[in-house]
Amino acid sequence: MTNDAHNTPSRDVQQPLYDLDIPTPTHAERARTMAAALGTGTLCTVAVDPAGYPYGSFVTVALADGHPVFLISEMAEHTKNLRRDPRASLLVAQGGADDPLANARVTLVGECTPVEDPTSAREMFLQRHPNAGYYVDFKDFNFWRLDVASVRYIGGYGRMSWVDADAWLAATPDPMAEFAAGIIAHMNDDHANAMPLYCRAFSRAGDITSATMTGIDRYGFEMSAVTADGPRPVRVAFAEPISTQVEARQSLVAMLGEARAKLA
Repeated sequence: MTNDAHNTPSRDVQQPLYDLDIPTPTHAERARTMAAALGTGTLCTVAVDPAGYPYGSFVTVALADGHPVFLISEMAEHTKNLRRDPRASLLVAQGGADDPLANARVTLVGECTPVEDPTSAREMFLQRHPNAGYYVDFKDFNFWRLDVASVRYIGGYGRMSWVDADAWLAATPDPMAEFAAGIIAHMNDDHANAMPLYCRAFSRAGDITSATMTGIDRYGFEMSAVTADGPRPVRVAFAEPISTQVEARQSLVAMLGEARAKLA
């Protein structure tokens, strides 16, 4: 069972400004979204020499129905290790934050074995990594697949859990992920006055005068509200899930009208 534990530090005794039961991406969905967006990671295998030690190496990766696929050389140490012991893990991690430990990361655990029919793997991998076309036909390169048995998701401080394979494979990447940065920038640059209205109308942040959008997904969006106690997170849910930029705009406009009516 997926355990979407927040593991909130005991020092944080503030009550949340929004209902934690509103629609929110599960950890499986967050992990799939992040892993789908990243094309590189650290493949960890059990070393042949020195025997038994974890061996990490940088690899390019693509997801096939949730299972990572690699194009690796027989001369590589990780391939030699996998030939002896298929147990492996793949770490994929976001970058960009000033504090690296605040970044999200996912570790996929399972057994890694050669792909029996590389036809579909080849097409999928080259679509994700077109530069691999240079060496995809080299005789010493083969496709391998990590069959995911379990997943460890860490979304930054206080957001982490183990995700079982069934939940991971059933989840789908968030369709708004590719548009999120543009929507967030547009809302903060051109519609900053709307953020406090969303907070005051749809959360318990009734006395705030400033807020910025920090995230958006198929189920809703998140803001950082400026309060007397410092910045506080606020999440607001859409009436129904969205999947396109047009639907995001329609929902945000409709909710702004509703917020103005509620606060009038």
